[in-house]
Amino acid sequence: MVDAIGGELMDPSLAQPDDVVLTWEGQDLLAVRLPQLSDSLDHILAALERRHGVPLARLDRKSKQDVVRILEARGAFSVRHGVETVAGALGVSRFTVYNYLNRENPNKNSQE
Repeated sequence: MVDAIGGELMDPSLAQPDDVVLTWEGQDLLAVRLPQLSDSLDHILAALERRHGVPLARLDRKSKQDVVRILEARGAFSVRHGVETVAGALGVSRFTVYNYLNRENPNKNSQE
């Protein structure tokens, strides 16, 4: 699971303040270094590509819209340059990604 999110396991003595140290019965067993959000986005995109079995840019429009929906649910667009990164992976423009997002949530802008 740690590998799937792009994390790193290490000896607890090497842990930094932002790392998660796993303790069992008072003994530190190992530490987990979580990836930066931008690194996580790359891992999520790679996982989606593996799931579909082809580069994301080769998907049809409906599948690309589904990918954008999944990415939005996982917080991909809260990452700086997230839209640009996703657009590049999908082989579409930023405008197209925003259109996919608006299609998914047509009332979002009117509620703000």
